Amino acid sequence: MEPFTCMFCAGLSYRWSCQTMMVRDALNQAMDEELERDERVFLLGEEVAQYDGAYKVSRGLWKKYGDKRIIDTPITEMGFAGIAVGAAMAGLRPICEFMTFNFSMQAIDQIINSAAKTYYMSAGFQAVPIVFRGPNGASAGVAAQHSQCFAAWYAHCPGLKVVSPWNAEDAKGLLKSAIRDDNPVVFLENELMYGVPFEMSEESQSKDFTIPIGKAKVERQGTHVSLVSHSRYVSHCLDAAVVLAKEGIECEVINLRTIRPLDVECIETSVMKTNHLVTVEGGWPQFGVGAEICARIMEGPAFNYLDAPATRVTGVDIPMPYAKILEDNSLPQIKDIIFSVKKTLNV
Repeated sequence: MEPFTCMFCAGLSYRWSCQTMMVRDALNQAMDEELERDERVFLLGEEVAQYDGAYKVSRGLWKKYGDKRIIDTPITEMGFAGIAVGAAMAGLRPICEFMTFNFSMQAIDQIINSAAKTYYMSAGFQAVPIVFRGPNGASAGVAAQHSQCFAAWYAHCPGLKVVSPWNAEDAKGLLKSAIRDDNPVVFLENELMYGVPFEMSEESQSKDFTIPIGKAKVERQGTHVSLVSHSRYVSHCLDAAVVLAKEGIECEVINLRTIRPLDVECIETSVMKTNHLVTVEGGWPQFGVGAEICARIMEGPAFNYLDAPATRVTGVDIPMPYAKILEDNSLPQIKDIIFSVKKTLNV
């Protein structure tokens, strides 16, 4: 698939206009390249084939690879997740798409007990190379049962790798690594990011391009405070950093990319430089990703470098309301990040 060029940029001389791609197209390109590279790879899920995917992430793949490798399933997550796990045990490399990770709760026994634990329980004899992917976290106007972030849920479980990409380059490079990995990988996308175009480096256009699982990335250098986030909220952190820079506060923004294994070294290095830490996530606060990061910093060498307590910016500790104004106030906003940074810095 060709890189996306937005209509606004088409007639302008932006340096990046011909090198941008939407997140959904980056995911599509990653699957296409891996399906072509390895005949053991196949995709299954609800509406992934003839309808091109509920969010058009699998657009064109059914026409290219056919019924045997792009498989429409009934609305039965426990069933098709179990089929996918069994296929992985038999030597194939399935990509199991959930229309939303909220539906993965129907299949959580297959993910945790069948996929995550088998390699350990078989003493390393039986690998389960499978990717569970789909949109995670809050979208817009879909209320309590369709707005949960599962990053902390699945990162709690040994045996799983948990990936949470932010931009198009993350999406492509990390998905290709996940498909090639011999372990089960939970790949958490975000519905609101699918249509967002991002700059793609020349390197990322290669079919050999991958991003290693377990490595975070510093998206913006800073000296006063470390903002650590994943998925959609990396954008919020970068936007907050721009505002704060006008007030003389330089934020270092870290894109986690992977939730498990967590790149603690990257976070520690940043905290040792900035002496302040703010974590940002869309999930609930209790036992969340930010809570784990704070615990790791407290237990490690970076703790003695902190000049103030670490601060968490999270979703509100309630089921997601349906009304838009309540939904907006239940999720982290840029103003909340700015407020927490100033509170941490005591300015």
